[in-house]
Amino acid sequence: MIDLNQPTIETKKIIKALVYALIMGIVVLVTAVLPAEYGIDPTGSGKLLGFIKLYQPAEATNDKVVAETPAQKPIKILTLEDAGSDPDVKKPKEADNPPPAKQYEAREDKVTITIPAGKGLEYKVLLLKYGSMKYEWITDKGILFFDFHGEVKEANPPKNVFYESYTVAYSNNMIGTFLAPFEGRHGWYFKNSSSSDMIVSLRLKGEYRLLD
Repeated sequence: MIDLNQPTIETKKIIKALVYALIMGIVVLVTAVLPAEYGIDPTGSGKLLGFIKLYQPAEATNDKVVAETPAQKPIKILTLEDAGSDPDVKKPKEADNPPPAKQYEAREDKVTITIPAGKGLEYKVLLLKYGSMKYEWITDKGILFFDFHGEVKEANPPKNVFYESYTVAYSNNMIGTFLAPFEGRHGWYFKNSSSSDMIVSLRLKGEYRLLD
């Protein structure tokens, strides 16, 4: 004969098992999941067990947190027409002058520039033809429009001065190396379209002179 009396699990044992599973889930959540995934460690066990080291903020890049962008106007799509002087402004003949026998003495500087809300500001340095410079700049918060450009040194500059754009973009951080194509003033025009002032921290290293 077949015994139809199968063993049964008592209700109390089922409830007890569920309670144990719930407790274990909470322990795992507090000691491992919260510290590793969200950087939250209410009991300190995440630090003790090393799970807190697994936490990586989503906005972290190269160990530096990208600043939040304050309210600003919609970004304009840039085109070729936004780079450099108008086509009817001719490049000065001085741009074709030969390079000097000696460049400016090498130097290094750190500069802080405040760009007022809703306004633009220029910062330039002097370079001789083929003078080299490395640069790095970053804002304290938000994105700026910038035009990295140069103006030829002229004996008799006209009212509408020629300038050549090297980079035109929107950013909160940029680095690069630069070789001056002609003697003159080279640097940045920054435009702050947000509702609060921004600070640009600029580092320079190379063969240049600061403007007085």
